[in-house]
Amino acid sequence: MTTDNHNLILLGTIGAAHGIKGQVRIATHTQDPLAIASYGALATDRPGLLVTLSKVRLHKNVVVAHIKGVTDRTAAEQLNGVNLYVERSKLPEPEDEDDFYHADLIGLEARLDNGVVIGTVSAILNFGAGDLVEVQDPQSGDTYLYPFTKAVVPTIDMGERYLIIVVPLDAPEGEEEPD
Repeated sequence: MTTDNHNLILLGTIGAAHGIKGQVRIATHTQDPLAIASYGALATDRPGLLVTLSKVRLHKNVVVAHIKGVTDRTAAEQLNGVNLYVERSKLPEPEDEDDFYHADLIGLEARLDNGVVIGTVSAILNFGAGDLVEVQDPQSGDTYLYPFTKAVVPTIDMGERYLIIVVPLDAPEGEEEPD
């Protein structure tokens, strides 16, 4: 995910305060959750606010961290919902040709396996059951979600800026297809 500034990549979102000494919970979007602290000062979606994380640790499914200058629960609570960003140039290039930063896929043309253009990738989402590709139809503005799996998205061509979607037509096991 990115902001309107395409040079900023979303690394995480500050959640609830943790304890009384100014710690916060952070839902990270980094492969290694603790890596979020390794990028130095992070930009935010609040004008003028930069955040520097320290004393970072894993707690269940979130990162708990101190934020420089935040020393009590009240100040930590005021940061709930703040998104944390890093400049794209600070991120390493993916090592494998099948690895991508989600932000790099936004804007790619989405085509069916027969070449028909169905829209543009507008987001990569994850609601807990795996990544989904959101494709927006340019004509209607409607969006459609597809599983971001090798079976459904077998081809991603970053040079030509498109991906192929093979629409799953089989009904899930135990369900009948409509007549």
